[in-house]
Amino acid sequence: MRAVKNTISFIGVIIMIAIMLAGQAAFAARGDLVGIRAAAQPNGNTRLVIETTDRPSYKLSYLAEPNRLVIELSNTGGGAAANISDGCLVKSVDTAQDGNALRVTAALRKPISEIPKESIMILSPNGDSGYRLVLDFASGAAATKIATAVTAPPKAAVKNQRKPVIVIDAGHGGKDPGCIGKSGTREKDVVLAVAKKLRDRLADAGYTVYLTRSNDVFLNLNTRADIAEQKKADLFLSLHVNANPSGAVKGFSIYTLSQQASDEETKKLAEAENASDRIDFDGFEKYESGVRYALSAIQQRAVAEASLEFAHGADRTMKANGITEQSNAGMRSAPFAVLRAAVPAALVELGHLSNRDEEKLLNSSAHQNKLVGAIVAAINGYNFEM
Repeated sequence: MRAVKNTISFIGVIIMIAIMLAGQAAFAARGDLVGIRAAAQPNGNTRLVIETTDRPSYKLSYLAEPNRLVIELSNTGGGAAANISDGCLVKSVDTAQDGNALRVTAALRKPISEIPKESIMILSPNGDSGYRLVLDFASGAAATKIATAVTAPPKAAVKNQRKPVIVIDAGHGGKDPGCIGKSGTREKDVVLAVAKKLRDRLADAGYTVYLTRSNDVFLNLNTRADIAEQKKADLFLSLHVNANPSGAVKGFSIYTLSQQASDEETKKLAEAENASDRIDFDGFEKYESGVRYALSAIQQRAVAEASLEFAHGADRTMKANGITEQSNAGMRSAPFAVLRAAVPAALVELGHLSNRDEEKLLNSSAHQNKLVGAIVAAINGYNFEM
């Protein structure tokens, strides 16, 4: 009898262990929320993007008084602050865990109609981005039904389309803070925040996007340029923030690579940006030889012309999107080491931390989103086939 009881007890322990292991396996298989973002599109629609580590299955619900769009993601957990751009229909986003499901509730400024299937996409991992559930919608008669949907395969047409590869370089980082504003704002922090937002917006538009750095680390200039070549980039953008002895100077400026600086101010800027490599213990001499080699490569006519084409278009587009340009900046060029990759490249100075008003703007999420929107518009308007 005792043997039977012992056997039953042993079996019970085995069953409990099996249940625990099964629970752990189920939990391990659960996807995580990576980010949520919403922005207005050029056609007036709003695009809501939910990024996850695993391919999502979802259910949509439409609620009124107040107007809300609820997205329930099965077998998903975690939380993330939403990045909401001005001018879209989304006011705020909340998340709540309900068992193995994550409920994402978007508060809306106006009612919306049921989102048609053709306006819902699931994008596969691309560059530095994970899976993305993309919802495009506009204001309209309030939807009353609950629409259910499960994970759908990517549209066949998308398979055969190649979106350009873009590498975004957030300047400075780690032991190199870049320039520092009067209130203590560090260049390396501002450009990293903008670079991440730009990566997300471009990835949501279907581009393959990589960052040279996604956290606060130091990379020498050769390494940054090498990443663009390794990723076979169609465009390389290096983001920076400027400083000027005069606190009155403000506005963005755009630069391309040349063997000689277009003016004395640009020469000093290039020297300041290139000097960040001297912080690296590997030594500045190695960097210099690399620049000499790279200058000959990037000066190939096609690459140089493509860089100028993008820079001119970006200058026009950023001004058209309400971004203040530095007075008398025009198009400038200099031997920026970071632009030495043999791909079309430009360095964008987003503004001036030395200007108190612009320092506040550059710290503002709303202004960062405005900058990102303008750069995305410039990239969308660039002819990658030239």
